[in-house]
Parts: sequence; C-alpha cells; structure tokens
Amino acid sequence: PDLCALTTPSLVDRDPVVIAIGTEGTAPVLARGIKTRIEELLSPNLGGLAALAGRLRPSVAARVPRAKRRAFWAWVFNGAPREMWSRGAEAHAARAIKDALTARQAPEDTSDTGSIALVGAGPGARDHLTLRAVQRLQEADVIFYDRLVEEDVLELARRDAERVFVGKHVGAHAWPQERINAVITAAALQGQRVVRLKCGDPGIFGRTAEELSAAREAGIPVEIVPGITAASAAAAAMGAPLTERGVCDTLILATGTGRAEAPLPDCVRHAGPGTATAFYMAVGQAARISEALLAQGCPGDMEIQVAADVSKPSEQLFRAPVCDLEESLRARGVTGCAILSLTWPKAVARVSAAPLPLAATAAE
Repeated sequence: PDLCALTTPSLVDRDPVVIAIGTEGTAPVLARGIKTRIEELLSPNLGGLAALAGRLRPSVAARVPRAKRRAFWAWVFNGAPREMWSRGAEAHAARAIKDALTARQAPEDTSDTGSIALVGAGPGARDHLTLRAVQRLQEADVIFYDRLVEEDVLELARRDAERVFVGKHVGAHAWPQERINAVITAAALQGQRVVRLKCGDPGIFGRTAEELSAAREAGIPVEIVPGITAASAAAAAMGAPLTERGVCDTLILATGTGRAEAPLPDCVRHAGPGTATAFYMAVGQAARISEALLAQGCPGDMEIQVAADVSKPSEQLFRAPVCDLEESLRARGVTGCAILSLTWPKAVARVSAAPLPLAATAAE
C-alpha cells in the first residue's frame, strides 16, 4: 500500500524505467516523502525533453555512429540541451539537438568547455538551499567553498567531486581573493564544472563581482545561483517580517565592516522613521553602531533583533536595546556570525541627542 512509482526516461531502452519506492508497509509517509524529494530534483518539463528524444531515437540510430551515441545522449540530457530545456527555451534546445544530429555527433568542444557557478548556500541549514543550488552541486567536478558552509551541505555534492576549502580563519589560514580567482578560472579552463559555494546569497556583501570579472576575462561561462540571504533567514527565525505596512516602507541592507584598507562604512546613515535596517558583519562594530544610531536620533530603548548562527545548532535569537547592544552581545557570547536588525517605526519620531554631562562639556 505504500509503494510509490517514479517513472523516468531511459537513454538506452525504448521503454521508460520505473523505480519502485516502498517500505513494505512500515512507513508509507516516508516512501511518499522520498518520491517527492526525487521529483523536486528533476525539472517539471523534463518529460518533454524525454519525449523529443524518443521521437528522434530512430534518426539518431540511423545517423550517429554507434561509438558516438552514448556521448550524444549524455550531451542531450546532461549538457546544453537539458539546461536550455529546463529554463524554458525548448525551441532552442530542440534546434541544438537537431543541429548535432545533422553533424552526426554531439558538439566536440563540449567536453573541453568548463564553467563556473557562483552558488549561494543560504544561512547554513542544507534544506535552505534552492533546487538549482543542489543541481549545480551534483553536477560539479570541483567545489571551492567558504568557512561558513556546513559539512552536510557539501554532502549533497557528487561523491567523486573534489572539495577545496578557500575560506578564512582569523590568525590561521587565509586565501587572498586574487588566488581564489586564479584557481577557479584555472579549473574551469581545464574543462571542469566549477562551483564556488558561498554562504548566504553570493550577490550580497561578498566578492562575487571580482570572481565574475575574472571568469569573464578568461572567457568562461559563468552563472549566479542566488541563495537565501542572512537577513531573510534571520527575520524568519525571529518570526517577524522584514517590512510591515504602515510601520516601515524601506528596507536597508548594510555592512558594518568594509575592505581592510578602506574606512569603516557609515552603515546607519539611512536609518530613520519608516525604515528597517539589517546590519551584516557588524558584531565587532556594535558599540560604534549603537553610538551612531543614538546620534541619529534613535531612542535608546528601541530594540535590535539579534540572530546569531541562523538555522544552525548553535542558533541564538534575542533582542537588545540600542543603548545596551554591545553589552548584550558580550553577555550572550556572540562574537561571530550574526544579523543585527532594527525596525524603526514611522510612528516613532527622532529624539534629541542626550546633552553631554557638564564635566565633559567643561573639559572640551
């Protein structure tokens, strides 16, 4: 009664392959869950590509030499045609297949052309990855990953994929960005499918622009796969929206830490009534941020939401008043990855900065 059937096209036989998933009646919900997970990894329109392959099979058998047929079908279902078909460009995929059929083989240069995918791993938990991120991990020949990427996320990759750590540990191991650019482009130029795996979303406060430039200068196809950014994950973990009608109509993503050689960013300059601000990489700058917010007219008793190690076993969620932010972080032992979020409602006006004590005024 718990037997679930999953039908998938066969590249060798004329008939489809039927995979039976069952637990002999012990856990039917588990069987359905496994079937669902497998189906999630397959593009919903993949059946159309299989149907086209079935119609073309006699032509392939007649035109493509036997020694080249396996490579031909591997290219159809693992290469450019499937990628185009999956994103909705069915006509382009069909034209590419028919052109290859006319040439009596798959494009010869496909095996020598590498690629780079800049993939967002989300906040930590592997079930926060997008389906496309999982697909790129399973296709990758080599994965260059950051320090904050969890081990169970890497377990989603192919078993034979090479894994290279390119993160940074304070005082221990560091990869300069120029070296990272060099190794990922070198691997792609060797024909490998490269995944550069980053925590969160690769396009937010990362070094994606530099890696994009390096890939494009080398003539390597490059793709960005977005991920759940820490601000979104933190708000969800806190059970609160990032924005709210009538309360705040502007969302600001700011970083408390910039490039080593640059001045610290003015990350509170846009904060004010009607805004929500998410501070990334800001734990070490908590005192400076508190002072700047107070100087901006933020009430000292307004609460900042703190989400540390979101979606990880060490997750901490709490609130701290602006005037006591640094002390609250220290008391909770928060020193690393955390998002500090401040919602300043429209109804809360700016307050005047507290006057300096007389002694301090006289000293000045």
